[in-house]
Amino acid sequence: MVTSSFSASLRAGIEETRGRRLILLVALWLAGRSAFWIAPLLPSLLPAIIDCLLFPAVFIMLAPQLLRARNRLYLLLLPILLALFAANLIYHHGVFKADHVEAWLALRLAIYALIVLYVLKGGVLTPIFTGNALRESGRGEQTPFNMPLEVVAVGAVLLLAVLDLGAAPAAWTGSSALACALLHGWRTTRWQGWRVADVPLLLVMHLGFVWLVLAFSLKAAAELTGIVLEAAWLHAFTVGSLGLMMLGLMTRVSLRHTGRPLVVPRAILAAYVLMFLTAVLRLAATVHGLGIAAVALSAGLWAICFALYLSVFWKVLVTPSAPRPHSQSRQSEA
Repeated sequence: MVTSSFSASLRAGIEETRGRRLILLVALWLAGRSAFWIAPLLPSLLPAIIDCLLFPAVFIMLAPQLLRARNRLYLLLLPILLALFAANLIYHHGVFKADHVEAWLALRLAIYALIVLYVLKGGVLTPIFTGNALRESGRGEQTPFNMPLEVVAVGAVLLLAVLDLGAAPAAWTGSSALACALLHGWRTTRWQGWRVADVPLLLVMHLGFVWLVLAFSLKAAAELTGIVLEAAWLHAFTVGSLGLMMLGLMTRVSLRHTGRPLVVPRAILAAYVLMFLTAVLRLAATVHGLGIAAVALSAGLWAICFALYLSVFWKVLVTPSAPRPHSQSRQSEA
């Protein structure tokens, strides 16, 4: 999420977050994760306080820059950050009060905030990068941007979130999820991802949206028919959709922002395939009740995917970048 936020700042034509500010944010993220490992050694509220520092810091750093951006659409990132911060606060409050329902709702709120960010950010980058690849290979142009469809697609997700978090009747929530599946299926199809299926960096992004459509479809099926467990849609999004998109964008950013060509290493290609299979296994474990062993295996495979990324790129990320041509466009850098 933070990587996506900083990529947004670059594309908005404002200063990148780097140096001490970036180190601070990484330190806050690590502190929040570490606090829970050593929670028994700390005062009861301290781990929660440490964990809640990241989103305000990101907001404080990005808000002044985004307010100066020419494209006002980038301001949509700010309410998403606030929603994630609110979800974090509500979750910790629920845990402190031993209110499992409140904690569960907070986690769902965070998931929906991530979906909105995914739909907005991924829905811009995927067709733009696809268009760049099509032009470079002489295959034509990207699909024209359809603002009414984009607005309705985001609005449908927000409506689903309100209905789901508000415990609306299953028929309403299921119908809203079905509308999301149809709208985002249409949206994804318009981008014609099959035309760049030979470009791994783009293929994983398009597959990520295919998993998103599947997630909405599973949510609709769970609410309207009960033929699948409701949790299935969450795994389709968090493992399949989000997992593939994170790996794809992390690879692109690591290569492009360090002045390297967009050539995906073999180990990263293996990580893409493994992430897809991990999502299939996690979904199967939920739908078919394969048991804790299958869940543990999928969690281990998910971790291996990111371990592969780290093994390939850690040197790239801690050594000086290669010179980047001055003529590189911001669009291709993002």
